[in-house]
Amino acid sequence: MKTVHVAAVSATFALCFLCIGRIAPAAPERAQESTNDTGKVTIDADGTIHLPAMTVPPSSFASEEARKNFMDFARGFASLNEQTNEDVRSDDIIADRKRLDDLLMRPGLEKLRAAFPVTIHPEMIGGVQTDVVEPARGVAKNNISRVLINLHGGGFMVGARLGGQMESVPIASLGAIKVVTVDYREAPEHRFPAASEDVAAVYQELLKTYRANRIGIYGCSAGGTLTAQSVAWFQAHRLPRPGAIGIFGAGGTVIGGGDSDYLGQAIGGWGMSYPVPVPNATEKVNPYLDVPGLSLQDPLVSPAHHPSVLALFPPSLLISGTRDAALSSTIHTHAQLVKAGVRADLHVWEGTPHCSFAQPVVDPNEPESREAWSVIVKFFAANLGR
Repeated sequence: MKTVHVAAVSATFALCFLCIGRIAPAAPERAQESTNDTGKVTIDADGTIHLPAMTVPPSSFASEEARKNFMDFARGFASLNEQTNEDVRSDDIIADRKRLDDLLMRPGLEKLRAAFPVTIHPEMIGGVQTDVVEPARGVAKNNISRVLINLHGGGFMVGARLGGQMESVPIASLGAIKVVTVDYREAPEHRFPAASEDVAAVYQELLKTYRANRIGIYGCSAGGTLTAQSVAWFQAHRLPRPGAIGIFGAGGTVIGGGDSDYLGQAIGGWGMSYPVPVPNATEKVNPYLDVPGLSLQDPLVSPAHHPSVLALFPPSLLISGTRDAALSSTIHTHAQLVKAGVRADLHVWEGTPHCSFAQPVVDPNEPESREAWSVIVKFFAANLGR
């Protein structure tokens, strides 16, 4: 039995926990087949750029802790496979989830709980399994009438319970606020709109105790996308809009697309093993959204494509990193929100990959993650009603 250390396997979390089933856009045919060993950058008439092989050093603006985080993150499946002598990805999603829990999420959660004292207890809310995370010192007086809902990442396939707790612990502790993380239904067992329905059920139950403008919702990666989808779902089903939302490492569209889907991916932005494949048109649709007749442009799937839906969004916080392969999705959604007249704040950290502050590899004292957590806490404090 080999000992598996979190630092050595944390990179797997990036792809398994946050990016399984990611949706990539159709890539230009020439981009897929292109090789460029001329040493020069060449540009086609349609704007396709062919880059020669190059070396990309760590960002000079990133902290030492962030550089170390990135290395652990970007090594991908290879390091874990070497240590466990097995492929962590299989056709058995139940077994895959258990391995991720045992090898990554549970150790990561323990590290965060040591740094951020909280209490956690399971609770059925609106018929949906949740975990309620509260600061060990108690909820602050000015937050008694407020609550946050967390929607975990994991490509709509993994990350339930422990992953959601990891995204909630620093926020609950630093913000002195109650966080409810939702164990929404996932693929492959379930399909859209199961997750939106579960979020709505929890939200409706909380509305019996909290005013809508005092409820905030946030999530990373798939959880960020689901946050946007949930607000659109509330609109369609005549539920009041929440007080504020956070869309992190994602946007109001299906994940993927734009420059970062190529550039961020090539420098480890999804945290995958090398060599990194170029996005292409043959990648399958995320199982969660693989529903007959469902359009990925549907406002309940990609609200960022619908200005009239975005115009009714609450104040929104968007977070990404310069090496996050989902950066373009985040930037695009921010721009569309601003265009629709919504207050939208965008924060991008230099040299950081996909949802870096939500990974088990993260050092709780890493400056960039501390800054991100602080921004999240201050945003909700400023925008939720009292």
